[in-house]
Amino acid sequence: MLEGVLNRLGEYGNPVPRYTAPRCLLERQAVGGCDACHATCPHAAIEFGPLGQSIQIDPQACTGCGLCVQVCPSGALEYDLTAPLQSVRDAGQAGEGEASLTCSQSGAGGPTLPCLGRVTPALVSVAGAWDTPLTLLHGECRTCPVGAPDVPERLRRVVEEAQTLRAATGQPAQVTVREAGPEDRDRAVRVSRRGAFASLLRTGRQQVAQVIPERPLPFVDWSQPEERTPEEWRWRARSLVPAPAPAAGIHWPAPLVDDTCIDCPVCSNVCPTQAITRELKPEGGVQLLLNLSACTSCMACLRSCPPQAIHMQEEWLPAAFHHPILIRDSDSVM
Repeated sequence: MLEGVLNRLGEYGNPVPRYTAPRCLLERQAVGGCDACHATCPHAAIEFGPLGQSIQIDPQACTGCGLCVQVCPSGALEYDLTAPLQSVRDAGQAGEGEASLTCSQSGAGGPTLPCLGRVTPALVSVAGAWDTPLTLLHGECRTCPVGAPDVPERLRRVVEEAQTLRAATGQPAQVTVREAGPEDRDRAVRVSRRGAFASLLRTGRQQVAQVIPERPLPFVDWSQPEERTPEEWRWRARSLVPAPAPAAGIHWPAPLVDDTCIDCPVCSNVCPTQAITRELKPEGGVQLLLNLSACTSCMACLRSCPPQAIHMQEEWLPAAFHHPILIRDSDSVM
């Protein structure tokens, strides 16, 4: 039976990140564009293509390290967060004291990722929301064929970003980043137990998950507004637990518009998640609305604004996440 499962899933081996073209700043033709993924890839697996396929990934060169996903400012590149989040959740529910994630080259046991380049601020922040200590175990990164030599430093930046987000909750994430040692080889895959049969079933699934390839994410249905927001930022918003105090500032850089705005559509056109929407008023004039939860802080709108009428606000009150924010209301169309 297992052989049949492996044969059916073989085509999904080492999937490249999902690329959602409408979220790419190159596709949105934002001023300055973006080359973060191309510049970051340690294996020269990412090239620029024509409009409509601005990012092209060579599946033969891609190792699935996730470093391009980690730096993508708009969520155009992403991996499924379900498996690592479930590992953290299971460890917390099992009362094991901590959760761990380790890279495939570390030699440590427990839940494994191809590279800890897959770890994102959302994953760290959710561990904090669940009050589950998280240990991130890397291998010898200087000679690693999967990731890059500076993965540990990148991880520390990811943790810092997550902690900045969590500051408003008053409950920082408990995260340790270190190189795996011989004592980590016997780490177990922790699973939640809900009855004997469920335990056996879930344990079997977790063990199989260590050897079968992961499935790539399905394509985004752009006609569904909720799918336009990347999973990373949806989880960041959900991770704001315990709920911040009403007057607490939540670090979530996003745009504001001043009175030099000329009511052009550039900011809404370049927004990779359509967090900014532009509406014409029946009596004349324009309204700009910001869906803060959908904003990825890429600031393509700020760089692209012709009169430079947009500036960044770094902190917002919790109430700002509940309803669209009116950031521009003009009397007449220019």
